[in-house]
Amino acid sequence: MQTYFLVCIIAFFAGVTQGISGFGSILLCLPLLVIFLDIKIVIPLAALFGLSISTILLTQLWKHMEWKKIYPLFLGAFPGVPVGVFFLKKLDKGPIHWILGIMLISYSLYSLFLRSSSKGIKEQWAYPFGFFSGCLGGALGAAGPPVIVYTSLQTWSKDKIKVTLQGFFLVLGTTVVFFHAINGLTTLTVLRFFLVGLPLLIAGTYVGSFFYGKMAEEGYKRIMFILLAFLGAFMIYRAA
Repeated sequence: MQTYFLVCIIAFFAGVTQGISGFGSILLCLPLLVIFLDIKIVIPLAALFGLSISTILLTQLWKHMEWKKIYPLFLGAFPGVPVGVFFLKKLDKGPIHWILGIMLISYSLYSLFLRSSSKGIKEQWAYPFGFFSGCLGGALGAAGPPVIVYTSLQTWSKDKIKVTLQGFFLVLGTTVVFFHAINGLTTLTVLRFFLVGLPLLIAGTYVGSFFYGKMAEEGYKRIMFILLAFLGAFMIYRAA
């Protein structure tokens, strides 16, 4: 019973985190769940949690959705996945985690304290950012950071940023969950933990969305960069 209780608490705060920022549930799920659950349970469970959160957030922000902003990310990501898998087989993942973590922390600190330009980058950059995202997804199972950086470099509203992230995560998450299922990773134990944690996950997502609605644009961007720095620190932690 204690294990189920802990899963529910983690699910709630994962929902709050991603409900506020549009990402970040992995920052809570993976390092905390692996303390008392096997990694083969944690990874598919976290994928199911993430997919559920993205589905809820996407329905909340559906009117802000512009698929033309998302499909270039997909088109770039698909060929990047096999490239990432190739590097996974050939290279040590440790240095990749270190490099990515340092890059994310550096970019976040720069954006928080130094960056002042309000000019966004061209949307054609979605293809290389998507490709890099696919590479990281295939190599490390962490496709999010490049897409998060790409959206943060745009002059979009916070709603446009958040819904674009959820659209990308929804398609990517569905793909990941599908492959987990056909490879036998989504076991009855995983589904049991998922169903137990789902009500509090949903509640946490709505709580996070409530606070998100109270935020100004600048405050939302600051939270994005802070969480991105924590994501970089988590990458370094995984490599240590």
